[in-house]
Amino acid sequence: MSAPGRPSLLRQLGVVSATALVVSNMIGTGIFTTSGFLAGDLGSPKLVLWIWVVGAVCAFLGAICYSELGVNLPSSGGEYVYLTRAFGPTWGFMSGWVSFFAGFSAPIAAAALAFSDYLGYFFPSVRQENAHVLAGSGEWTLHLGGAQMAACALVLVFTALNCIGVERVARIQNVLTAAKVLMLVGFIALAFSIGHGSWNNFSANATRTASTPLVAQFAVSLFWIYVAYSGWNAATYVAEELRQPSRTLPAALGIGTALVAALYLLLNVVFIYAAPLEDLKGHIAVGALAASRLFGPEIAGLFSGLMALSLMSTVNAMVTIGPRVYYAMAKNGAFLASAAKVHPKWRTPVLAIVAQGVCTMILTLTPFPQLVIYIGFLLNFFAVMSVASLIHLRRQPGWRKLRVVSFCYPLFPVLFILVGLWMTVQGVQLKPYVSLAAVITVATGALVYHFRMRSKAQPEAVIETY
Repeated sequence: MSAPGRPSLLRQLGVVSATALVVSNMIGTGIFTTSGFLAGDLGSPKLVLWIWVVGAVCAFLGAICYSELGVNLPSSGGEYVYLTRAFGPTWGFMSGWVSFFAGFSAPIAAAALAFSDYLGYFFPSVRQENAHVLAGSGEWTLHLGGAQMAACALVLVFTALNCIGVERVARIQNVLTAAKVLMLVGFIALAFSIGHGSWNNFSANATRTASTPLVAQFAVSLFWIYVAYSGWNAATYVAEELRQPSRTLPAALGIGTALVAALYLLLNVVFIYAAPLEDLKGHIAVGALAASRLFGPEIAGLFSGLMALSLMSTVNAMVTIGPRVYYAMAKNGAFLASAAKVHPKWRTPVLAIVAQGVCTMILTLTPFPQLVIYIGFLLNFFAVMSVASLIHLRRQPGWRKLRVVSFCYPLFPVLFILVGLWMTVQGVQLKPYVSLAAVITVATGALVYHFRMRSKAQPEAVIETY
């Protein structure tokens, strides 16, 4: 617990706010950008839809497992808390280290860049395709242009807002989330009622841009899907600020994941209904293209603006959640001590929020596809480790077992782990350079912990129950 007189986080978030964080964290970069890349990778409308179904099942299985972990270990920090308890402080530190780069900073950068592309419907100069190459060649380049400037401006605004209080930001988040969900529901309803689409598009395949076998490509493409669904664990990161976490956390994860899965499947049906896969192939702002085909340029502009607003909601949700991981680590002596400092007036981890914002703005220079695969590889690996920790921790006396996890146990966690391992093996084979970057990130975290943080760590500090 916090030392007497030292400012701490407050339990002020209910089911609605926690669910809003889950929904906003999930609905964003992936659904608004992924389908255009899947069109080229898979080439079949049926496979594009099926991969979203598989992703939904995996996300729901993950949310079920994380619910039990979060109920038993309701400290802010998510995977860091679970892995520290199950496998020791080195694994906990590595999960937090990876979260800083690939769990939050990189996804925020990707969401902000996607926001720039949708904003590019009105201002073409801020599209990623118009950015200049600063350094590198081929896939590994650094870009700078209007897209990066717009993305950095968005990150700066929400970083500042999050510094001045989570309750105020939560109210903003609830409004943005409501607007996002209403926009998506309206987009789907109008697409099928007045939109100029064609059901024939579902029988029109696209020429594949990938030469790898479909089974292997399906596994690698799941990294894109995993990034799209990755927010299903969002509420666990603010567990220490949830009212009645044993009730609020499972409800938020379950409701949020189910709602988003349904919207994702319907949206992909709309995208394919709007345009054949061949036309969707390679487009980042796939929602803007679909709106243009369905409704014409004037109404498409409206939806492009609303989709940009939705991506703002995603950025805000992740800017809110990420620093809570670093806060939990720093309280445990496993991260920079400054990350544990809570502002006496605003009651937020200001330095952790600012550090994340700076890292995010630097990462906006990275090409979008490589950024997404890198994120997916690392998030998948540590989610698999966290679900594996559930199997280990369930053996301990006093562990509270949820009925939904006990049903057919250990079927749900084992299925989640097997799919994740399959993705990892195929990713190493087909994306060796991105895999190497991911391995270097993890290894660097282990080295930093061993040489700089090991003597400061106090694993028992994060294992608080309520």
